[in-house]
Amino acid sequence: MATTSTTGSTLLQPLSNAVQLPIDQVNFVVCQLFALLAAIWFRTYLRSSKTSSFIRHVVATLLGLYLALFCFGWYALHFLVQSGISYCIMIIIGVENMHNPMMIITQKITSLAYEIHDGMFRKDEELTSSQRGLAVRRMPSLLEYLSYTCNFMGILAGPLCSYRDYITFIEGRAHRRAPPGASGQDDLPCESAEPSPNVAVIQKLLVCGLSLFFHLTISKTLPVEYNIDEHFQATASWPTKVVYLYISLLAARPKYYFAWTLADAINNAAGFGFRGYDENGTARWDLISNLRIQQIEMSTSFKMFLDNWNIQTALWLKRVCYERASLSPTIQTFILSAIWHGVYPGYYLTFLTGVVMTLAARAMRSNFRHYFIEPPQLKLLYDVVTWVMTQIAISYTVVPFVLLSVKPSFMFYSSWYYCLHVAGILVLLFLPVKKTQRGKTTHENVQLSRSKKCDERENSLGQNSFSTTNNVCNQNQEIASRHSSLKQ
Repeated sequence: MATTSTTGSTLLQPLSNAVQLPIDQVNFVVCQLFALLAAIWFRTYLRSSKTSSFIRHVVATLLGLYLALFCFGWYALHFLVQSGISYCIMIIIGVENMHNPMMIITQKITSLAYEIHDGMFRKDEELTSSQRGLAVRRMPSLLEYLSYTCNFMGILAGPLCSYRDYITFIEGRAHRRAPPGASGQDDLPCESAEPSPNVAVIQKLLVCGLSLFFHLTISKTLPVEYNIDEHFQATASWPTKVVYLYISLLAARPKYYFAWTLADAINNAAGFGFRGYDENGTARWDLISNLRIQQIEMSTSFKMFLDNWNIQTALWLKRVCYERASLSPTIQTFILSAIWHGVYPGYYLTFLTGVVMTLAARAMRSNFRHYFIEPPQLKLLYDVVTWVMTQIAISYTVVPFVLLSVKPSFMFYSSWYYCLHVAGILVLLFLPVKKTQRGKTTHENVQLSRSKKCDERENSLGQNSFSTTNNVCNQNQEIASRHSSLKQ
C-alpha cells in the first residue's frame, strides 16, 4: 500500500498498511491510547496532593503539544500560536467576539472568553444561574490558559469542559467541593476521599471496544451512500427505504461513540470528570461526558436526541449563542453549529434542515403531548410513535452531514420528495408555536421557581437533560443530596 499523505508522523505507516486504515486515523487512535496511559501515570505520580499545580499544568501542556505534533506535524504550532494570540486579544479587548477555526480550541477559547466577560465585566444580577456558576473572576495566567486549551487529555478529541472545572481538577479540589448551586454561590466545601475512576474507565473502554468492533464490521456493510444508489431507489419499496435509512444511520454512529467515549475515559483516568455521588453513594464520572447512548437510541423527541448527542458541544452552543441571542436564537444556534463544523455544504444542509425539524417538533409537542400523558397505556403508545418519528427525522436530517457534497445530498432529498421538509413547514404554518423559555437571570429564576414545578421526567424512555449547570432543578436536587450525605 502506498504511503498516505499526512501532515503528521509517518512512523506508524506499516501499521496503517497492515490494518488498511488511513495513517491519520491510526495516528489518532494510537495517540489516544498513549494519552490513556499518560493519564493513568498522571493520576498516579502527579497527584495534586503530591505535586504542585504548576507542575501539573506544565506536564499536561507539554504532553498535549507532543500529541498534536505527532498527529499534525508542524501544523501543531498553529495550536500554540493561535492560542497565544487569542490570549493576548482577551486581555486587550475584554474578551468580546472571539473566534477560532480549530474545533475544540474554538470551543474552549470562546467559552473562556464569555466566562471571563461574565465574571469580570457583568453584574451578577444580569447573569443566568448557569452563567454565574461558570463565571471566571480573574484573568488566567498564560500557563493556566495553555494548559486548559492544549492539555493532553482533550487536545485531540475533547470533550469541552469549563475553565473552572478544569482548574478545580488541576488544583485537586474536585473531590472536595460540590458544583456551584443554582444561585451561583461559591463552591460548597465537602470533605471526602478522592474516589477511584477505575470502574468508570473500564466500563467506558468496554463501550469503546464494542463500538470499534461494530464500526469495523457492521458499519462497512451498511453504507449511507446506498440510500442514493440508483438501483436501490428504483426497486426498493417505501418501507424498505425507511428501514434502510434508519439502519444505515444507526450503523454510522459507533465511530462517534468510540471516539467520544475514549476521550471521556482518558479524562477520567487522569482523575478528571468526577461529578459527585448518586443517591446510592456511587461516584459519578460524567461531568464532561459527551454522549449517553441509551438516551440517544431511545430518543422520543428531536430535542432529547440533541441533548444527549455531543453534549458538551450542545452546551457550548447554548451558552455562547442560544442564551445570548436576541433574535431567532434557534436559527442562529444552528447556523453557528454549521460554521463551526466546517465548509462542506452537507453540514449547512443538515443544520438548516435541523432548524425546520426542531421548530416543527417543538410545535407538535407543545400542541399535542399533553393529550397523551394519561393513562399509562396511551403514554406508552405516544412514546413508541414519537420514537419512530424521531429516529426517521434524525436520519433524514443528517444524511447530508455524512454525504458532505451538494449533489448527492439533493439526490437523497429529491428521492424522498422533500417530504419531511414539506411536513415541517406545514406544521409551522398551521400550528401555533409557543415561545420557549431561555436562560433566566437569578431574579427571574426565583420568580419562576415560585410559580412552576420542575419537570421530573421527559418521558418514560429516558431523561431529557444532562447538564447540571444548565438544569436548575437537577442542580438543586444534587446539592441537597450532597448536603444530606455530609450530615450522615
